[in-house]
Amino acid sequence: MTDAEDRKPQSDEARSAFRVPAGSSVTQVTQVIPVVPAAEAESSTTSEFAVPEGLTAPRTGTAESETTSEFAVPNGLDVTPPPVVEPEGSAFSLPSTYSASQAPPAFTPAGGTPAVNLPHDVPWQDRMRTMLRMSVADRPAPEPVHKAAEEGGPAVPRVLDLTLRIGELLLAGGEGAEDVEAAMFAVCRSYGLDRCEPNVTFTLLSISHQPSLVDDPVTASRTVRRRGTDYTRLAAVFRLVDDLSDPENHLSLEEAYRRLAEIRRNRHPYPGWALTAAAGLLAGTACVLVGGDLIVFVAAALGAMLGDRLAWLCAGRGLPEFYQFTVAAMPPAALGVALTAAHVDVKASAVITGGLFALLPGRALVAGVQDGLTGFYITASARLLEVMYFFVGIVTGVLLVLYFGVKLGAVLDPDAALAMSRRPVLQIVAAMLLSLTFAVLLQQERSTVLLVTLNGGVAWSVYGAMHDVGNISPVASTAVAAGLVGLFGQLLSRYRFASALPYTTAAIGPLLPGSATYFGLLSIAQNHVDNGLVSLAKAVSLAMAIAIGVNLGSEISRLFLKMPGAASAAGRRAAKRTRGF
Repeated sequence: MTDAEDRKPQSDEARSAFRVPAGSSVTQVTQVIPVVPAAEAESSTTSEFAVPEGLTAPRTGTAESETTSEFAVPNGLDVTPPPVVEPEGSAFSLPSTYSASQAPPAFTPAGGTPAVNLPHDVPWQDRMRTMLRMSVADRPAPEPVHKAAEEGGPAVPRVLDLTLRIGELLLAGGEGAEDVEAAMFAVCRSYGLDRCEPNVTFTLLSISHQPSLVDDPVTASRTVRRRGTDYTRLAAVFRLVDDLSDPENHLSLEEAYRRLAEIRRNRHPYPGWALTAAAGLLAGTACVLVGGDLIVFVAAALGAMLGDRLAWLCAGRGLPEFYQFTVAAMPPAALGVALTAAHVDVKASAVITGGLFALLPGRALVAGVQDGLTGFYITASARLLEVMYFFVGIVTGVLLVLYFGVKLGAVLDPDAALAMSRRPVLQIVAAMLLSLTFAVLLQQERSTVLLVTLNGGVAWSVYGAMHDVGNISPVASTAVAAGLVGLFGQLLSRYRFASALPYTTAAIGPLLPGSATYFGLLSIAQNHVDNGLVSLAKAVSLAMAIAIGVNLGSEISRLFLKMPGAASAAGRRAAKRTRGF
């Protein structure tokens, strides 16, 4: 068969698909089509994903085929997002006029913030308080440490433990929260731990140390469970902190632990019988301040001593302090009511008022208000709540006795406060004696008793001159007298490098609102609730005037005396908050 025979004529439809339309020109194109052998044509398959001939594809080096995701970025396409431009006025946008060479004065200068110079001729309390009020980055570096015998410095956990033990003694002794933090910071800094943050609340002490920004912090805490009034121990702890803060004193960590153990083991400077006698003498001298005579003096002293012994008995049985105050307030009130019921010509109000003077928590009140004024609001709230509980305990004990006395027919006159006699010389002597006995009750050192006695006499003289002679309101007179107490106490403590509490707490004893408290309770017991509330409000006002006056006097002393870092920190902008924001 020939090729012509094999070719069959095509149909009209097949020829019409390749027919050139009329009027179109056709250019002849010659194309050489390679002939593929039959064997290769059968095995060769053409895929739409195959790489065309003449195009080299990169090899991945693996036998597996490369997969392409539909989310892959094509080669040559830049997908870098454009910079986000914050609108003008945003907190994260630079000012429109900002440039690195001409920075506004509000930004930190290239040389950094001015360094703070902390001289060593000022008390360590002022130096440590100045640094605590700075940020961690602005605090000056500590001096080289020579207190550690071992190489590489003392162990950080042991230093933190010593710091917490010292802070516990100070807080349990009634020291303010800011002074406790300053002492803790001083101990840490004396051993080279400068990046420390102490934190003080009413019952919990904690401190955290972070060596650097990349190291993990070390934190330790301690709970204060027992509180006691011993200003001799408080002064010894302050001396220990002062020795640790002195760079010329090479006090090792073991020596500091030994001295702290001796402070804990020391006995009280006065025996128990001396404390009981001091409580009775305090009540008797308080009666003289409100117009009492010799019989009233003896009755008030006996009632206060009996109440003190009953409170010691309750403390030995483990009763809370609320019940101790309640029991201690009952014997003086009972003696006053008994003398009135027996128709003895004495001032029962003076007897009961004298017994209240020995119980009013003036120390805790001053510490609570001081913490609130310095920004430690949690500790201040806890201290004031403690004062409220003590006051309620005193009120409960006195009200029970007055209520039963009124029911039994005792005639108690709430207007007796208007008949107070003015005996200035005798009252000044009584005020000084009251401060002396108050200092004994606070377990003060014998070297500080004379100074605090004179301070109490000055306070009562100023109060009497303003109130009795100048006819100024008792609240204003009390505030001014308490301010002088705080001023003189701060001056005495600064140059002895000691706490100001031993020089101020006992001196405010003559100013405590004992008579206002008694007459308020008596009016309530006689169903004169309105008059009673007015008298109690006056007592609260006097107490707040004492606390604020003492704190203000201390702050005034810091305004006029040499303060560390005052010249070097003059260029710093202080934080200011007004109108509540």
